[in-house]
Formats: sequence, C-alpha cells, structure tokens
Amino acid sequence: MTASPELGTARTASPELFRSVFRQHAAGVAVITAMGDRPVGFTATSLNSVAATPPLVSFGVGTSSSSWPVVAEAEHIGVHILGEHQRELAATFARSGADRFGPATSWRSGPEGVPVLDGVSAWLVCRVVSRVPAGDHRIVIAQAVVGDPAGGGRPLLYHQGRFNALRD
Repeated sequence: MTASPELGTARTASPELFRSVFRQHAAGVAVITAMGDRPVGFTATSLNSVAATPPLVSFGVGTSSSSWPVVAEAEHIGVHILGEHQRELAATFARSGADRFGPATSWRSGPEGVPVLDGVSAWLVCRVVSRVPAGDHRIVIAQAVVGDPAGGGRPLLYHQGRFNALRD
C-alpha cells in the first residue's frame, strides 16, 4: 500500500472499509414492502432507477433479512420514497424485531395486494422480473406497473449512519 498526500492512506478492502466508505455517500431513503402470509417491509438506501423503457428499478436485500423469504417469492413489491418528515417510519422499518405494520404505521392494501404506506412522497407497485445473487444479498429488479408521485415534499436522506434532511 502507498500513501498519497491527496488521497490519505489506502487500506485493503474489508467489510469495515466498505461500510466506512459508503457512510460518506448520501442516499435517498425508501421502504420496500411485499405481502406473503403477512406484510413485510424494510428500509432501503440501495434503490436505483434502472431504465425508463420499460420502467425498471433495483434494490438490494440481505438474504438474512426477515423480509427476504417473502420478497424471494413475491410477484409484486411496493417501493415507497420517504420524505424528510418520515425519519421515525424509516427507523421502524430498519429496526430488527420492530412491529413494522403495527398501529403506528398507516398503510393499506394496494394494487396487487401490495402494502402501500400512507403519507409518503411517492410510491410504485412493481412486478419482480429478476433476483440476482450478489454476495450475501440479492439485487431485485422490478418493473413499475402503477404508482403515485403526488406526495411531494423534501426527501429523507441517509448519511453518516443517520437519517437527515436535505439542506440547500
């Protein structure tokens, strides 16, 4: 390894280094939902727009996640873009063992039976087209079939291990 005054000291890649690097990357916050025997959901900062034609999104989900068994079988999933006022909702869906669809969460059964969260900035219901193995995760690619961008507002971001609001 070499040190460069401009770059600091390079370290060999490891899970810890990888997490440290990505703490520097601000990401939008979404909640992914699906319906099996019960509704499941998790907070995701890996949501990406893949293509406009056809309209495809992707996100990563850990295979050890409590949501994975349902997402692994789901034909449709919900994608919810969170606003800056939804830090607690993001934390609930990120917390292991939380009652994610309990009384504190306002939601309804949406198109294709997918759980749709109320009060979000925007949402999509998507048909899963692929699940790609990627280490201890799967990259899910899904095609949007219906949605609503009307929630508006400012986005919730994740940076330095915390939920943050966008500053001008």
